[in-house]
Amino acid sequence: MAGTGATPTSSPASPLARAEQFIWLTARVLEQRRFEYHFMGGGSDTVETALTAYLNEDGGYGHALEPDLRGPVSQPLHTAHALRILDSIGRCGGLRVERMCRYLTDVSTHDGALPAIHPSQRGYPSAPFIPIVDDPPSELLATGPVVGMLHRNQVWHAWLFRATDFCWAAVESLEKSHPYEIEAAVAFLDGVPDRSRAEAAADRLGRMVREQGLAVLDADRLEEYPPAPGYAAGERHFPYDYARTPQSLARRWFTDEEMTRSLEHLVGEQREDGGWPVNWRQWAPGTALEARPIVTIEALRTLRAHGRAIV
Repeated sequence: MAGTGATPTSSPASPLARAEQFIWLTARVLEQRRFEYHFMGGGSDTVETALTAYLNEDGGYGHALEPDLRGPVSQPLHTAHALRILDSIGRCGGLRVERMCRYLTDVSTHDGALPAIHPSQRGYPSAPFIPIVDDPPSELLATGPVVGMLHRNQVWHAWLFRATDFCWAAVESLEKSHPYEIEAAVAFLDGVPDRSRAEAAADRLGRMVREQGLAVLDADRLEEYPPAPGYAAGERHFPYDYARTPQSLARRWFTDEEMTRSLEHLVGEQREDGGWPVNWRQWAPGTALEARPIVTIEALRTLRAHGRAIV
């Protein structure tokens, strides 16, 4: 798709054309390159080059790649974000990922999994809802997506063995959870090699999501789905947040009607400026500005994956 040439005050008809104007107006170079790759026929090399700006000598990523963590130091959440980008452009392998695995090994907890925040973040600005402690626990939230992506891309590294065991134990022991933890569990289950075990675990999680009201099944009745404790007032999750593609195990949790309604809601969330909103708590002026292009790209990718017209 070529640039529309429209001014920021015009109103292009398609969701993609409106989003394109938003991206050129607000996004970092990395998100501009990602948008070009996913929607304009751009190459993967330019995405990798832009991502390299966030790479540190230890093989991890920092420099506010994940906008809610500021400062230069490498963090597991930044590095997981980098892995998602590499996975999305078909570059999740090779020496770069080998170095990332060495970094993950170095920052792992005693049981071989990842903390959400390494104590090296102390002294740099970060979201107040992400606590920094000296001896952080292992978190499925941080470990699950990384392990799932590495397995799906057939990356083999010694770090994966204990981290996989941790994820299985964490997923299969979940009883009371919250949406982001469930999303992390799905990311693990969608990539792990033992498919029969993954399907059984996903079926149990799907029942939990419905029983605990962790997904809005009807956007016209939002009052029936209060946000999870500690979440922002509008921080609700919908079927598409769990099933980003029809191939996800989480797609089985929802009827066709429920998924259609949620996708219609996602379409309707696009704002006048062409971008999608951030629904989690905002704590600094620049973080939402940096996060909205990321959210916008993921919204468009989700809609396209489910067969919704965006052009």
